[in-house]
Amino acid sequence: MPEFFTLQKISIMRCLLFVIISLSVIPFSCRTVKSTAKDSHSLAQLAEWMTGKFDSAEQAASDSNYYDISLHMSRIWPERKDGYWLYVEQAVTAAANRPYRQRIYQLTTDEEGKYLSKVFEVANPSRFINKNNDPGAFAAISPDSLIERSGCVVVMTGIGGTYKGSTGEKTCESNLRGAAYATSTVTIFPDRLESWDQGFDAAGNQVWGAENGGYIFIKRTNYGL
Repeated sequence: MPEFFTLQKISIMRCLLFVIISLSVIPFSCRTVKSTAKDSHSLAQLAEWMTGKFDSAEQAASDSNYYDISLHMSRIWPERKDGYWLYVEQAVTAAANRPYRQRIYQLTTDEEGKYLSKVFEVANPSRFINKNNDPGAFAAISPDSLIERSGCVVVMTGIGGTYKGSTGEKTCESNLRGAAYATSTVTIFPDRLESWDQGFDAAGNQVWGAENGGYIFIKRTNYGL
């Protein structure tokens, strides 16, 4: 009998020791996973996900409310240290040589760790048509020659496996098709991006842009950085 109680006591002590060790390890593991997830977002990753050739062909084929749009974003001025600069060209795929939007984005971060995409216009944009993956084509110009679209910066946050953000509610002025201001909401994924651009008049009525949701652009080619 004494031997039985001794063995039982040893067994109980081993169980208690296992529980104590387990409780000390589990919180540490959770903290490690949480930290890794938080650190997985970076400006370099955002820039990489945004660069490439995209189109909305699949969405257009399944929903007649959307057009097949081609979207190109490629890095320019890689030697600069003030963020990532991207040349952006957007056109109806059937009229690729006549883009309706040409912009330059500057990707940076703010003091709170949020990701900023500032929007700039370029003078005489037609000279850069189809220069999507030709960084040397922009050697003759510099950021000083660009026109910033004040109030149109897109502020993004890394959330899960995405980057999500938008412009201010009424901060981005626009006079396109009777609009007074425009809004843009984006979600960036590794293999696609979703963008919803809308224009509103002074009374808040939508005058251009998709009405039922954003465009879904699938990445076809990764230009890289």
